[in-house]
Amino acid sequence: MNVKIADVLKDPKWPEEPFFRPTDWQRQDESSDTSFYSSPRFVTHIDDPAIKALTVTFPPNAEVLDICSSWISHYPEGAKRKRTVGMGMNKAELAKNKQLDEYVVKDLNVDPTLPFCDESFDVVTCVVSVDYLIRPLEVFAEIARVLKPGGTCIMSMSNRCFPTKAVSIWLETGDAGHVFIVGAYFRYGSPLFEPPTAVDISPNPGRSDPMFIVQAAKKKEATSG
Repeated sequence: MNVKIADVLKDPKWPEEPFFRPTDWQRQDESSDTSFYSSPRFVTHIDDPAIKALTVTFPPNAEVLDICSSWISHYPEGAKRKRTVGMGMNKAELAKNKQLDEYVVKDLNVDPTLPFCDESFDVVTCVVSVDYLIRPLEVFAEIARVLKPGGTCIMSMSNRCFPTKAVSIWLETGDAGHVFIVGAYFRYGSPLFEPPTAVDISPNPGRSDPMFIVQAAKKKEATSG
């Protein structure tokens, strides 16, 4: 029986403690990610209809952080932002990204900390790369820290990846499982997040790449200090 993506996180009944195992973060290729991403890849990792389906609404004068960024951030053209920061693995790719005002080259699998002050951003995004994080709960805790109260983290995902670099739990599950996993990252990554929600924005089911969003807001009364 197919599970509607939008229903996956409606009543997840989370266990009290995280259910992840150490082996869940293992990968087929455990060699250096820095080496793997050393050569720029000026390609898109989802097809054109899936790219067009990605629409992120920003509050006025938003300060935005795009983690696991590349040469394109898939933000709507003309969206007004106060500041857009990209963080990724390849300097050449980041330098070519016209939607960024500044960028940081960093491997979050080596050091999951974000080099920004508490409550620096209104929005944090990540496009089709959450499946490569081997320390996701630490990364999500950092996302909660750098988000302003009421700010939003938006994770988008498809079913395409570099399988040798995706974590094993991702490869062992399907679309609904991926949504549940990312929802769990929010749930166990930080108590500062509101309950996560999911939406299926796949433009042409069965005919183009699927596209799913899992997002959560930082509690308005929350502080990161």
